Amino acid sequence: MTIQLHDTLRGKKVPFEPQREGEVTMYLCGPTVYNYAHIGNARPAVVFDLLARVLRRHYKLTFARNITDVDDKINAASLETGKPIEEITARFIKAYNDDMGALGVQPPDIEPRATQHIEVMIAMIEALIDKGFAYEAEGHVLFDVSSYKDYGALSKRDLREMIAGSRVEVAPYKRAPHDFVLWKPSTPELPGWDSPWGRGRPGWHIECSAMAEKHLGDTIDIHAGGQDLVFPHHENEFAQSCCAHDGAPFAHYWLHNGFLSIDQTKMSKSLGNVLLVHNLIETIPGEVIRLALLSAHYRQPLDWSDETIAKARRMLDRLYGAVRGIVVPDEVRAAAVVPQALVDALEDDINTPKALAELFDLARALNKSDDDGEKTSLAAQIYAAGDLMGLLGSDPEEWFAGASDGDLPAEEVEALIAKRNAAKAERDFELADAIREQLSDAGVSIQDGREGTTWRRNG
Repeated sequence: MTIQLHDTLRGKKVPFEPQREGEVTMYLCGPTVYNYAHIGNARPAVVFDLLARVLRRHYKLTFARNITDVDDKINAASLETGKPIEEITARFIKAYNDDMGALGVQPPDIEPRATQHIEVMIAMIEALIDKGFAYEAEGHVLFDVSSYKDYGALSKRDLREMIAGSRVEVAPYKRAPHDFVLWKPSTPELPGWDSPWGRGRPGWHIECSAMAEKHLGDTIDIHAGGQDLVFPHHENEFAQSCCAHDGAPFAHYWLHNGFLSIDQTKMSKSLGNVLLVHNLIETIPGEVIRLALLSAHYRQPLDWSDETIAKARRMLDRLYGAVRGIVVPDEVRAAAVVPQALVDALEDDINTPKALAELFDLARALNKSDDDGEKTSLAAQIYAAGDLMGLLGSDPEEWFAGASDGDLPAEEVEALIAKRNAAKAERDFELADAIREQLSDAGVSIQDGREGTTWRRNG
């Protein structure tokens, strides 16, 4: 099956065809490192990690995910805390990579930092000025949006309507409200670099264009990021890169994941509902968070709630419960093939809900099987599918025993469940209910099903 991807520029799902046979380049907008990543930041990291895994089955992939380590928010954090900018960025770069690693996100092939590419940015800005697409004004360099006739193509916005409806106050050095900054002056207390326009620092948008050019070439195969970046960030990248490269497209495919809300409410600092991955992984297994982020199709909105987490826990309990107690020899596991139906689902625009449905079909077949050879084969296929999706990386016994200090030991949980099942068989429902309540008080939820009773720890 040919991989299908939904291209934001074309507004539809199209077959994926790389520029060079057998090779793919992909760029993902990474973090601005002034604080810990929130759960919304984690969604593109997880989603496009999965796409990278799928692409590597067929192609030699070069995957770049940048670090924005020069930014006004970083400057503000430095002034607020009194800590050097380098200390802040080093701390949060490590935290980001550690936190994403806890979610099963594999490191990119290239992790370029903005501060290491200032010369490349200056060269691109000079090229834009020379070609008539940018201008200098009062120590600033700005991209002249009116000089690029296709501006707005990615975000489907009409420049004339944007200008007519603009509420943006025009800075005195701007020719038009929507001209955006490529370079801006720095005061002595802020980071800055020498340039033809004086000591200053780059604008946000030019950073990604320059880093992508340096490491992946003038035109890349796939550019990915969150839906919130379509305008203005990706629109501006699109414009300046095309103009700097004499009309060559910046990317052949633009992919964007949908928004994430918290309990049906937009996440924002003012509402106090920003959830940091660094905090979440203290009490929630990273694998649960990863599955929760993959539970909805990546282009659809995802609402994050206690039930989202609880559902992901239950799903993993079912999968680990299916393979629990089945010994899969290393050579069998190594030779296992991911079922084609699951692969087809992922290659159809990363359709994770359908892929997960296929995974649970395997689990159901395993639970029903009475043949040891078939059970081993099915378990191996489940593990292979888990490897592809970044799931099922724990030992099943460790998964179910994963308790914090003070939690009821797994052996006691199992013993109480066995006692409850015996009580039910003897129709002593009062005792069965009392045991369920005892487990609930201990932070353990149980669920009866056709395949028996499963359990999970709350929280």
